[in-house]
Amino acid sequence: MSTQDGPVGLIVVDKPGGMTSHDVVSRVRRLARTRRVGHGGTLDPMATGVLVVGVGRATRMLTYVIGADKRYQATIRLGESTVTDDAEGEVVTRASAVAVTDDQIRAGLARQTGTIAQVPTAVSAIKINGKRAYARARAGESVELAARTVTISAIDIGDIRRGGDLIDVDVDVACSTGTYIRAIARDLGAFLGVGGHLIALRRTAVGGLTLDEASTLDELTERVEAGGSPIGMTLDEAATRFFARRDATPDEATVLSHGGPLAPVGIEGPYAVFGPDGTVIAIVAEREGKARAEVVFAPA
Repeated sequence: MSTQDGPVGLIVVDKPGGMTSHDVVSRVRRLARTRRVGHGGTLDPMATGVLVVGVGRATRMLTYVIGADKRYQATIRLGESTVTDDAEGEVVTRASAVAVTDDQIRAGLARQTGTIAQVPTAVSAIKINGKRAYARARAGESVELAARTVTISAIDIGDIRRGGDLIDVDVDVACSTGTYIRAIARDLGAFLGVGGHLIALRRTAVGGLTLDEASTLDELTERVEAGGSPIGMTLDEAATRFFARRDATPDEATVLSHGGPLAPVGIEGPYAVFGPDGTVIAIVAEREGKARAEVVFAPA
């Protein structure tokens, strides 16, 4: 979708390894020819998979994308721990994992399912006194982060491969936002007493957005070079797909487009309100006897 304020919508990108999420945003800015581009949830450079990118006014929808549940495919290596809890960091401990049994691995992962207190990895984007934890850790500072409550709905175990002193474990993880898959690997290694870190990570879903509808950056480039738009889903399509719908009268549309409240109608929110012309005006939640806008998209 393109409007007078430029292209507007969401793009589901299949992020390649070796790029930061910001690198992807920079590429999309060039393709969409606008600086108004953001992403809905950082992926580490090592990680691949679903990165939801918002363009134009659709960036306002990313707050809901960031809060959505996630799904990942990952490989945990047992027998080594690293400073970053993944393969990008220096190995700091080694211990033979030969004696670790499959049942012990299953038990170690089972204890991390459900609603748990998870300590984020030290090399994370969490701020400590205004400075990112990863910046402090990479500067040699000792970083201690408080545990956070996360929900890990499932950890399904795939292949368990043994080679020398190491064990590689493939897992499929369904979890809430804020969950660190690297921390799952770290904590499994600590539980088993041999150390652990992540050697592969692929995000397969963010909410209802999956790899099935993701485009690579090369595919987006080809689409634009052929005269098409990089937008994969218009703002109206995204609002229809992810939220309950309320249709506003012309008077209600005018009030809401200027940030005013509407009378409640009993829809459990947040929900999308559409104008008489079929375009989404705002995302609304009902509280204190009013339907109040959380995000206003109109006027363009």
